[in-house]
Amino acid sequence: MTRRRDRGSGSKRTILFICKGNASRSQMAEGYVNARMGDRYQASSAGLSPEGVSRRAAAVMAEIGIDISGQRSKSVEEFYGKEFDYVVTLCDEAEEECPHFLRGKDYIHKNFEDPCKARGTEEELLAVHRRTRDDIISWIDSTFGPEA
Repeated sequence: MTRRRDRGSGSKRTILFICKGNASRSQMAEGYVNARMGDRYQASSAGLSPEGVSRRAAAVMAEIGIDISGQRSKSVEEFYGKEFDYVVTLCDEAEEECPHFLRGKDYIHKNFEDPCKARGTEEELLAVHRRTRDDIISWIDSTFGPEA
């Protein structure tokens, strides 16, 4: 269940997306929200065990006109003590280990496939990243879209 708070018209709501490696899912979510909803939200992302931004995640986001190549993997530790309107876990591992002392007003969980664990040809790996990207975008639009 998603709870939303109205903060009035002058202030952006903040979102912290968390997944295990902060390589693909949370990076794509951060980039999408900042690029397409940046007038209402400021998104950040972090991982429990940061691995570096996936070049495939950057490639599939570039396909839709969003550049995440300048983003970097961050540890959740960088965000200790900061307050967020939403702390969003994007994988079951992050939900189980999510440090609730990250100061979130609302906590949301939605599990997405980890495209970094896929195996196959380069085109098959890109296809998995595209599918995950599209699933994340659809979920973000329905959760944080215009009515939020």
